[in-house]
Amino acid sequence: MSAADKAREKGVQVMSVPQSSGLAVEIHGLVKSYGATRALAGLDLMLPTGQVLGFLGPNGAGKTTTIRILLGLLRADSGVVRLLGGDPWRQGVALHRRLGYVPGDVALWPNLTGGQIIDLLGRATGGLEKARRAEMLDRFELDPSTRARAYSKGNRQKVALVAALASRAELLILDEPTSGLDPIMEARFTQAIRQARDEGRSVLLSSHIFSEVEKLADQVCIIRAGRTVEQGSLARMRHLTRIHVAATVDGDTAALAGLAGVHDFHADRGRLSFTADRQALGAILTTLGELDPRDLTASPPSLEELFLSHYTEQPGRSVTVAQR
Repeated sequence: MSAADKAREKGVQVMSVPQSSGLAVEIHGLVKSYGATRALAGLDLMLPTGQVLGFLGPNGAGKTTTIRILLGLLRADSGVVRLLGGDPWRQGVALHRRLGYVPGDVALWPNLTGGQIIDLLGRATGGLEKARRAEMLDRFELDPSTRARAYSKGNRQKVALVAALASRAELLILDEPTSGLDPIMEARFTQAIRQARDEGRSVLLSSHIFSEVEKLADQVCIIRAGRTVEQGSLARMRHLTRIHVAATVDGDTAALAGLAGVHDFHADRGRLSFTADRQALGAILTTLGELDPRDLTASPPSLEELFLSHYTEQPGRSVTVAQR
């Protein structure tokens, strides 16, 4: 059952989103150069309708260029780009009425109030729902009567977030959206994005905050030097990687250290740490049990570790893009 179907069962109003392709964003072989500098070198990305896609890469990897192409601000040199079933370069005006965008550094009209700016941005996306507008203002504790010139960076960010989340936008494109927010507001942002997904909206979330993406993303797309190096669910990515194991044991650990599937083994006075291949876990746990463990923890790699693994290996590794 999809997230939207589950939401309907709970009585949540679900937005009507076209299901023609099943993809809110579809990119194949995207290439873009600035003179002699190649920003995108054949990037692939797919965002299924009604899901959150975490978009990860270091500065200069091509995330901002990709987002600008999706917004119709730049024209691709080559490749296929489909946004809500349309071409963002040729149909940008119509598509902008169906999406909400939040940049990482929000610039506002200084003499307008936050409320006036929210309503102005809302009209560009087909209007705001009054109840949702009030709900988001309350959630993010934003005073809409304050003029923009008096807002802090965090409050400027809240204006853009309220405008996007209170709209009828089918797709949210968020580029470092929690920049400047405190931890309490970050938690409320997480709640708001989960609510948007339950309503059937799609979210492209570009962020350097791994914990934020890890909590929200149904899928993750990691890019490097303008190319996709991996896209898929976190569960799938973790399934292809080793598990971290730590334990305190009694007895000789030599047998464990020599087992197939045990890597990076360290032992110090009964404290063990190593990584293990998933297919070898049975034999490893059997051997550990014979050492009378007093404590044992096994955990999958974090999203940050998965991400960094793509930046410690040689360029040219094969690309893996999960199908929907």
